[in-house]
Amino acid sequence: MSASPKPPPFDPADPLGLDDLLEPEDLAVRDTVRAWAADRVLPYVADWYEKGELPGIRELARELGGIGALGMSLDGYGCAGASAVQYGLACLELEAADSGIRSLVSVQGSLAMYAVHRFGSEEQKRRWLPRMASGEVIGCFGLTEPDHGSDPGSMRTYAKRDGDDWVLNGRKMWITNGSVAGVAVVWAQTDGGIRGFVVPTDSAGFSAPEIRHKWSLRASVTSELVLDDVRLPADAVLPGVTGLKGPLGCLSHARYGIVWGAMGAARSCFEAAVDYARTREQFGRPIGGFQLTQAKLADMAVELHKGILLAHHLGRRMDAGRLRPEQVSFGKLNNVREAIDICRTARTILGANGISLAYPVMRHATNLESVLTYEGTVEMHQLVLGKALTGIDAFR
Repeated sequence: MSASPKPPPFDPADPLGLDDLLEPEDLAVRDTVRAWAADRVLPYVADWYEKGELPGIRELARELGGIGALGMSLDGYGCAGASAVQYGLACLELEAADSGIRSLVSVQGSLAMYAVHRFGSEEQKRRWLPRMASGEVIGCFGLTEPDHGSDPGSMRTYAKRDGDDWVLNGRKMWITNGSVAGVAVVWAQTDGGIRGFVVPTDSAGFSAPEIRHKWSLRASVTSELVLDDVRLPADAVLPGVTGLKGPLGCLSHARYGIVWGAMGAARSCFEAAVDYARTREQFGRPIGGFQLTQAKLADMAVELHKGILLAHHLGRRMDAGRLRPEQVSFGKLNNVREAIDICRTARTILGANGISLAYPVMRHATNLESVLTYEGTVEMHQLVLGKALTGIDAFR
């Protein structure tokens, strides 16, 4: 009887051996995005966050396009055609740097580009997708309104036919990339139901004032969209969908990226806590030698790597065409909630230093407060799962 193979040494950075699930191409994507973030984001992001700005966003977008990170899971039209797992790994590495950077990529690729790719005409795809994939054109996605967040079906933005044209009026709120976008995908009520419109942002009557005084996602451009008699040609409408299934399908794709991204923020905080526990001394020894600190680190590691395993499982299901929206809600609900808890626990290990921008913990913690509610609040995902489990709709 042959001897059993000897297991590899325990890796504190990968305690479950999850890297064994990844192909060489997956690891190459992860390493490329991690190296880019280490070079172009991490040295500067604390200063960006403190100032509440994201300078050079257009240059960053072009660089992200250059490494294939924009619309990377889409096929054709200059997109990378990467797997869902590879896209997820990119989201994890980007959010390990900052949620605002992952939001830039997610809104560009999983919302604006995905909407055009999934529901657009061939002419719309050829006009916009190659330039968006390269980062030449930044896109945004207008769904949420000042008075209608979790209830998009009650949106007031309206598109009315005027001859062969459409005329749009309304407002959208909390729109990532809005003030720097060259194109906006805007959802509006029409006489025939909710429709999506591809709106060049230089259209007369369109404006996108930036939202200031945020205490979360500060290294990100967040805007209001104002549409005041914006006149568009007949071919501005996305022909492939009518109704809420259009924007909700886009949101499901973007939420999948959040399932991975939240674990990036959690990993950054966990690593900061481990490093700090190894070097910070109290009562004559490193605090990592105390039982209470080790218990915290063990619990953080368990939830972090369970979350990454969940994200990987959902990615494989997406690649196989078997991922359901309820499963995406499962992932976002769990992983964002656990990421916030990991950040808060890391802050207790760092003590007073936990609130300093010399460490990433408080920045990630405040960013995740936005991630917790955008693209579906905790309550909405609980109700999605509740309906799936019971067969009873509790939304109304």
